Amino acid sequence: MSHSIRQIRDNTTRARHLMQRSRQQKFAVGAFNVDNQETLIAVARAAQKLNSPVLVEVSDGEVEALGLENVRDMVDNYKTEYGVEMYINLDHSPTVENCKRAIDAGYEFIHIDISQANHDATEEEIIAKTKEVVEYAKFTGALVESEPHYFGGSSNLHEEKIDYEEIKKTFSTPDGTKRFVDATGIDTFAAAVGNLHGKYPVPKELDLELLSKIREAIGCQISLHGGSGTPLHFFENAARIGVSKININSDMRYVFRTTLEKVLADNPKEYAVVKLMPAVFEAVQSVVEEKINAFGSANKAVT
Repeated sequence: MSHSIRQIRDNTTRARHLMQRSRQQKFAVGAFNVDNQETLIAVARAAQKLNSPVLVEVSDGEVEALGLENVRDMVDNYKTEYGVEMYINLDHSPTVENCKRAIDAGYEFIHIDISQANHDATEEEIIAKTKEVVEYAKFTGALVESEPHYFGGSSNLHEEKIDYEEIKKTFSTPDGTKRFVDATGIDTFAAAVGNLHGKYPVPKELDLELLSKIREAIGCQISLHGGSGTPLHFFENAARIGVSKININSDMRYVFRTTLEKVLADNPKEYAVVKLMPAVFEAVQSVVEEKINAFGSANKAVT
C-alpha cells in the first residue's frame, strides 16, 4: 500500500529524531539486512523483546529479490504487528534512479553508493550524484548517506585473512571527510576505520582514535558498514564516540544458513519447510539481540 506524502514525512521526521537521540544518548542503531521474510521476523522480534529501534535494510540485490514496494509493505506490517520502532534503509544503492524510487516509496534512509557499480568512480562524480539524491530527498525528508570511495569486501564468509596495511590506504581522514560532507550536504557519513564487509577468520579491528577525530571534524551522523565479525567492545566504544548507525549482514546470513542446514539434516523426512523454521528464527534473533545490546539501543525505542 502506497503511503501519502504526509505519512512519509511523518516517518522521516521520526527517523531524524531517532538519529538525534542516538547522538544525545550515546547509542547506535542496528541496520540489519534482510533477504527473506524469516530474517525480517527475527529482527522485529528482537526489537520487540529489547524495546530497541532498528533499521531493516536491503541492498540492490535484495531489492531485486523482494521488491521495493513489497519491502515497504512487509516492514509496515511487522512494525504494526510487533509494535516496534522500525525503519527502512536502502543499502549501497548504485544509481541515482534507484535512490529516487526508494525515496518515492517512503524509505526513510537512503545510501547512495556510486562506487558500488563503478569502483573507479571519481570523487567529483560521486559528489555530483550524491548531491542530486540529497536534493531529491528534501521532498520527503529522507536521510541520505554516502562515502567518497569504494568500500571493500563482500557480505560472504571469507577464508583469507585481513590485509590491514592494504585496507589502511582506504581509511577515511578527518579533512577528507569534512570536505565530502560539506560538498554533498549528506545526513550520514559512512566511515572507513577498519570496518570491512564480510565475515573473516580473524576479528576486525577498528581505529577508534581515528573515529574520534572524524567525529570531531563533522556535525552529521556517522555510520559503520561491515559490522559482522567485529568484537563487541568496538561497538560499545563507537557508540560512545558518536556513531549513530551500524550495519550487520554476514553474521546473520551465516547463522541462518548453518542453523537451517542442521535442521534439514536432523529432519530428513519433513518437507513442510515452515515447520523447520522456528530454530532458524531463534538463531538469527539471538544475533540481532547480541548486536542491539552492544550498540546500547535496548530500551531506546519510541513507538
